[in-house]
Amino acid sequence: MMMNLFSTFDPCTGNASLNWLSSTIMISMFSYNFWTSFNNWINIMYKMMFKIKTELDSILKLKGSSIIFMSLGMFILINNLMGLLPFIFTASSHLVFSLSMALPLWMSFMMYGWMNKTNSMFTHLVPTGTPPLLMPLMVIIETISNLIRPGSLAVRLTANMIAGHLLMSLLGGSCNIWISFTLILIFMMLMMFETAVSIIQSYVFMILTTLYSSEI
Repeated sequence: MMMNLFSTFDPCTGNASLNWLSSTIMISMFSYNFWTSFNNWINIMYKMMFKIKTELDSILKLKGSSIIFMSLGMFILINNLMGLLPFIFTASSHLVFSLSMALPLWMSFMMYGWMNKTNSMFTHLVPTGTPPLLMPLMVIIETISNLIRPGSLAVRLTANMIAGHLLMSLLGGSCNIWISFTLILIFMMLMMFETAVSIIQSYVFMILTTLYSSEI
């Protein structure tokens, strides 16, 4: 039972498994050259990107860097939503996927900050108004909080993607056909909930990464 339950998260389903390609195959549809005309799909995407850019520009100190975080958020959103489709591999439910985005960004922020703004990075370790007696303790706490940031970003995204899929798998696999008819409304509500979680988690990942970069 447990093997069947977690088999939906197994990327290696055969010798020529193409599951990981699902994380990039939909990106080609967002290119303007894919379409013969400027349609409603591209129009919606442009409006969404404009709203996101407006919000990120209010946070970022370096305005031109918003394209990096916009691309990151849209990439995660596409993978989260694709994982809701039947027989589609959910790449964002794996730590190797989320950690490969969180760790390089965090390391680049830390390397840039400590190499170019060393004094500013030291001041971040001691919040304003901290009593002198608590300063050594605050340095330890802030250092630990900085070190666990990439892990918290990756685990938050992965755990939320796994939780909803496991819940739907448990409900769908433990019911017979007659009970399933009575649970159609519950499954519809779960799908709506999972769609909201997919959007929120991509937004949270993007905003937190932006906030971490703005502290440098």
